[in-house]
Amino acid sequence: MKNNYLKYITEQIHTTVVATVDDKGRPVTSAIDMMDYDDNGLYFLTAKGKGFYNRLKKRGYLALTGMKGEDTMHCAALSIRGKVRELGSERLPELFEKNPYMNEIYPDEASRSALTVFVIYEGSGEWFDLSKKPIERDSFSFGGAEEIKEGYFITNSCIGCKLCYSRCPQKCIDISAKPVIIHQKNCLHCGNCYEICPVRSIVKRV
Repeated sequence: MKNNYLKYITEQIHTTVVATVDDKGRPVTSAIDMMDYDDNGLYFLTAKGKGFYNRLKKRGYLALTGMKGEDTMHCAALSIRGKVRELGSERLPELFEKNPYMNEIYPDEASRSALTVFVIYEGSGEWFDLSKKPIERDSFSFGGAEEIKEGYFITNSCIGCKLCYSRCPQKCIDISAKPVIIHQKNCLHCGNCYEICPVRSIVKRV
């Protein structure tokens, strides 16, 4: 399943917004193309003279998001956060072959001398699709990273009052069960259920 998401972000989204952290602890974003993927991770390149390169080398970590769709209600988004490693120039010819537009930006070997390839080799991610009714959400991991299960979960102290269901915009809570169950794949993570629960039986995991 994780390769399906890596394939989608490479071939369907391609250009992503990547966040790194500078020396003062402030977030910095960059538009970066995800150029290839395989069982070892997600590949992209940058030039060694860029601040982006320095931040990757110092921190070894990034977060990214990419979106595809005509508008908000017909849009799917993928977010990934994970560890990166520099690979050098060995995969450059392969990335240029798969992404031929790069030849217009760096037209010859001399101009490509500053380029280097990175791989996101370990990470976790989230798929979010607003075009589905109800919405669709999924999480995944790769490279041995622990899959992060965020969201709201109902504990055994639930009294079955059903107030959570009345506030849920996606109606993704099964009130026929006790304790009631939140269908995580359809949850917006809005927190309405958490706020209204009279016995605080709903917990938030981040």
